[in-house]
Amino acid sequence: MKNTSSPCASAAQPSRGKRGFLKGLLGLSATATVIPILPARAGINDQPKRRPGMQGKRFGMLIDMRKCIGCQACTVSCSAENQPPIGQFRTTVLQYEIDRNDGTAPAMVSLPRLCNHCDNPPCVPVCPVQATFQREDGVVLVDNTRCVGCGYCVQACPYDARFINHETQTADKCTFCEHRLEVGLLPACVESCVGGARVIGDLMDPNSEINRRMAESKEEIKVLKPGMNTAPRVFYIGLPDEFVNGIDGQASVRLIAEH
Repeated sequence: MKNTSSPCASAAQPSRGKRGFLKGLLGLSATATVIPILPARAGINDQPKRRPGMQGKRFGMLIDMRKCIGCQACTVSCSAENQPPIGQFRTTVLQYEIDRNDGTAPAMVSLPRLCNHCDNPPCVPVCPVQATFQREDGVVLVDNTRCVGCGYCVQACPYDARFINHETQTADKCTFCEHRLEVGLLPACVESCVGGARVIGDLMDPNSEINRRMAESKEEIKVLKPGMNTAPRVFYIGLPDEFVNGIDGQASVRLIAEH
């Protein structure tokens, strides 16, 4: 029996779901009017207007590596609070083994990792559907009802802080537990840190605990990959110089040799 449906008629049928929408955009002919997948100028300085947040605040996190014992309580509590798929994490503590040149046993360093909620986030302007956005209080979020799972933001993040959620097939990451901040609670990772290594607070408030601690250790404050000009708002105390620009990946153990 012959197929009586015409190719034109089939092409005119709308695709279902967000994935179908994206495929439909990619499949349009060159002669059609196409909505560009990427903004015309998708540099990190081309930031769209921020959306409303907690007025008058700018949240940041300070991590004191001298107090981190690598217990992963933050990882477990974050997973319990935010329910990412098994095997995927919004925050974790990576264990780095550093070889010594003097022949002694390698040193182990515990490095907490999470979204840096940058002041100049490269993940925001590359989103073709404006699903990734930043609030006025600095928190970077993902609107999962708009996200099409293209992965542009995952590739744009220099901190390996984003992933495509296996269950929702949309972008996922740390949110500073903004739902807890809005009701006066601490993020799950901060609340559960047994060593008090994580502090979150309002960088606009000169009397906040985070500003007080940063002032006390002003000469020791560092951020990851400062050369990327993302202006991260996760700060570290006790971060070895070798780690500032040399950290990649999300594996649980990394080897940094000759440092």
